[in-house]
Amino acid sequence: MFPQKSGKAKLDEVTRILSDLKSDLDTPKLSSQQRKQQLEQLKVHGRDPTNSDPIFTQDGLRTLGRYAFKEKDVAVSQEALRCIANALLLQPKARQILIDLEHGPDAAEKLKSDSVDDEFLLSRILFLTTYDANLDYTELVNEHHLADNVNAAIQRHADRYTQPRQRAQEHTAPMDLMALSETLKLLFNVTHFHPDLSQHFTPSIPNIFKILTRRDPPGKPLDAPVSFLINALLNLVREEGTGTEHQPHDPELHAAVFPSADPAGNVTHLINTLDSSIRSYPAAELDTAISPLFTLLRRIYELAPADVQTVMQSKLLPSDTDRTQPLGKTSSLPSRLLNLSTSAQTPALRDSIAAFMFELSSKDPATYVSNVGYGYASGFLLSKNIPMPESAIKDAGEASGAGVPINPITGQRLDMEEPVEMPEMTQEEKEREAERLFVLFERLKKTGVVNVQNPVEEAYRSGRIEELSDSD
Repeated sequence: MFPQKSGKAKLDEVTRILSDLKSDLDTPKLSSQQRKQQLEQLKVHGRDPTNSDPIFTQDGLRTLGRYAFKEKDVAVSQEALRCIANALLLQPKARQILIDLEHGPDAAEKLKSDSVDDEFLLSRILFLTTYDANLDYTELVNEHHLADNVNAAIQRHADRYTQPRQRAQEHTAPMDLMALSETLKLLFNVTHFHPDLSQHFTPSIPNIFKILTRRDPPGKPLDAPVSFLINALLNLVREEGTGTEHQPHDPELHAAVFPSADPAGNVTHLINTLDSSIRSYPAAELDTAISPLFTLLRRIYELAPADVQTVMQSKLLPSDTDRTQPLGKTSSLPSRLLNLSTSAQTPALRDSIAAFMFELSSKDPATYVSNVGYGYASGFLLSKNIPMPESAIKDAGEASGAGVPINPITGQRLDMEEPVEMPEMTQEEKEREAERLFVLFERLKKTGVVNVQNPVEEAYRSGRIEELSDSD
């Protein structure tokens, strides 16, 4: 450990170290060990930006950059990279200075190193320069092999996950996981800020899924690196255009997401992760925790072939078993999703779930009501100004997939509903109830959401209304 200094003594020490290192670049006098020790001491001082100002100047970063990107001694180079990474983290202004010194291409080129320490440091430096700086990432991809080097790094991580597993080769050292996480964060930011570059990272999709599906789950389902793997996929699993404007499917993208050996394997793993995540996190955390995963599933469904879409529908929409009770009352994944779609604690997820259920129902209002019940469907359809077909409630109540009539409001099978024990209504009570229903139906018609025939009016027109005598 180096003695800690503060105030002017620290500033003088930082100035001296940088001066000695700069002089050594012009007239080498220090040994590799001495250079490493000087840089280690500078790194310690640089952890607190107070009285470390020379590090964050153009002169200081030029000196560190020459050691980081031109020095052949790996230990010396990595110490300089650590100093730079700390500087970019603590002083955002240092990011543009480093770019102006033209070290962006140097970092992209050096990322081809198979050292996890180099990968961690270089990915972090490049990741930090995606904020508050103007680095030409298109140039880095096209001319300095950034995408190739990122893809190669993720490939090296995925190669640890053989099948059958050889656990000794999987990620166990903290630095391995830290390097993977930084590379995935870099990939996400580059493809987020520059979506036109996403196609260059498509080769990483199978390797990301390989790590996701073969790695033992962490303590919580979405702990690192799972969250970073999912975020990285978010900007890769999509195609240009929307709806009818879609370009022809990208064969490389589809082969990566839906491998021929098991087209639904990747998406099934993601759905299982969603299920375990909803069970593991408190409701207050779900909005933040699982929204990226849910968005990824929606994008995959949009691109999926028909057979994979069918698998997703079977796992995410209520089954006949769910209909033994009113929908949302069982412990299944579809029931939990329906409950979250009306939860005040998950405002972002709430809308996303309702929209996805609508997409899983072929974006057809009648099918949507049949799948989730009018109680859950009505709010979404009303908020989106989607008109309800007149036959929606009637058709929904005729039969479920098993051919058994269902309650169109609750989605429960009618043969599973508990009989309601109520005393016989008096004639006066029946009249009051009929009048109340007549008014409610008239109000419903005026909303324009549902165009229904008032049952009282219909009964009158069909001759089923009986005129009672005055005595009755």
